[in-house]
Amino acid sequence: MSNTTRRQFFTSLAAVSGALSANASSGKSESISAGFEEASMRLPLHSDADVIVCGAGPAGVTAAITAARAGSKVRLFETHGSLGGVWTSSLLGYLLDFDKPGFNQELVGRLRERDAIKGDGMNGLSYQPEEMKLLLEELCSKAGVKVQLHTRVSAAYREGRSLRTIVTESKSGRQAWRAPVFIDTTGDGDLGAQAGCEFEIGKERECPCQPMTMYALLMVKDSAQIADCIHGTGNNGRHVGRAAFAETLKRAGVTPSYGAACIFPIQGNLVLLMANHEYGINATNSEQVTEATIRARAELHLIVRGLRKLGGPWDGVQIVATPEQIGVRDGRRIRGRYVMTKDDLIAGTRQDDAVVRANFPVDIHALSADENKKAGYGNAGVKMKPYDIPVRALIARDVDGLMMAGRCISGDFIAHASYRVTGNAVAMGEAAGAVASIASQSRRAPHDVAWSEAAPVLEKTRTLKG
Repeated sequence: MSNTTRRQFFTSLAAVSGALSANASSGKSESISAGFEEASMRLPLHSDADVIVCGAGPAGVTAAITAARAGSKVRLFETHGSLGGVWTSSLLGYLLDFDKPGFNQELVGRLRERDAIKGDGMNGLSYQPEEMKLLLEELCSKAGVKVQLHTRVSAAYREGRSLRTIVTESKSGRQAWRAPVFIDTTGDGDLGAQAGCEFEIGKERECPCQPMTMYALLMVKDSAQIADCIHGTGNNGRHVGRAAFAETLKRAGVTPSYGAACIFPIQGNLVLLMANHEYGINATNSEQVTEATIRARAELHLIVRGLRKLGGPWDGVQIVATPEQIGVRDGRRIRGRYVMTKDDLIAGTRQDDAVVRANFPVDIHALSADENKKAGYGNAGVKMKPYDIPVRALIARDVDGLMMAGRCISGDFIAHASYRVTGNAVAMGEAAGAVASIASQSRRAPHDVAWSEAAPVLEKTRTLKG
């Protein structure tokens, strides 16, 4: 910032401070609608990446690793202090619809090598979040991905239709980053919205949304003594233990906000509690998310105190950790060049440019506390058949040079309720990484890269595991 700009900025700041002091002394309150004009400044600009990935959740970390293995220089930005997103920062603890080729298989295999996963096969597996963090960091490092944690994308700038530059906020201040191709894996579609893409949230254009959930890692005295309350793992382990746990909660005198509360095994006497729902929260409203987070954490402690009072196998049960980020199911769905719909699920639609075949059923958690009294979740009467997600649903319609992967891809509320699970997010991340790498290195937009060209590149990255 030049000396002149600095003087202008501090002069403006002094004027605003004086006005606020005058209002305070006169008993007047500041109007939020009055607005504030922030002083412009020149930011450091970095142009050393072929592909920039925003958000290091399941889709983002996979996209970054795949693009790097395909030969691209990749930067990966993450808001929180670890890689993995919902797997780690939100303590999801369970891998769903994971029976896919490629990185899904690699990830499970590497976790098995570390004795950090429970369950046979490839579906319904629980894992150790700390091992997941470490493994993802090691894989990114080996692939050559430049990771920057504690960094949030805060603005996006286009040249015509093409996204060219983003701005991030971190302890390093505001920084600008330029690349040929960007991938939005923020979960909530932050980058797509900042770039000017059309989007939807929840059931209608702006909610109601599926509820948020906060999990908690618990330490119990002896997990074998509460085995009847613990959810099964492996391909045939779904929906086990809930009835016994519901009866236990009833004896404890607590009624969780989630009507299908359950416990997942992690390792030894370490288990994961899923018992919370926060209804009607818009993931893009920080005030609402903050209130939901505080309310959820208080509920989890209340539930655990109730369990502890039962004594016996629950004697001494305690919370080891709650997540830094409450689990979000519904965020923005960025409009792409294809929109996944309810009809695709019903028909089991096949696509020539399919990047993954989704098998997970429609899973809509109760949208309100009243609905939760009837059922914790349901399928809205939609019986799906395995269906394909085309690469077109991962390419932004309104902005060139932008792809999406994970739950912010292009789809309607019903379709999203099926494809949003992390096994599909990983597969979408692989596809986005492969297409973005080809596009950036050939100086084309992602929509100009045929999937028939990208698929062989993706297969090649899957052989680079050592």
